[in-house]
Amino acid sequence: MTDLDATFAALADPTRRAILARLACGDASVMELAAPFDMSLPAISRHLKVLERAGLITRGRDAKRRPASLRAEALDEVARWAEHTKRAWEARFDRLDEYLKQENDDGTSD
Repeated sequence: MTDLDATFAALADPTRRAILARLACGDASVMELAAPFDMSLPAISRHLKVLERAGLITRGRDAKRRPASLRAEALDEVARWAEHTKRAWEARFDRLDEYLKQENDDGTSD
């Protein structure tokens, strides 16, 4: 699985996206991340492992805490892919628009 595939797979889950949104506000422990969810700590830990394997978060050591941190730069590849794809589709739509204008102009000149 490529890094981009792992990133999209991690982002596919709404719980993991919510965890990333929380981490965008600052580092948090497993307990802090689990608070808004109706799931066990081991389940949250499994989500964190998926995010960590995808390179979206890092886990540190702070005494007894293992705070998670967002790696925002990991989303750069997703942003580059999305921008490239957007430009490609915009170019296709521009060509289609030009073609339809030509067809319309050719059809009205009779």
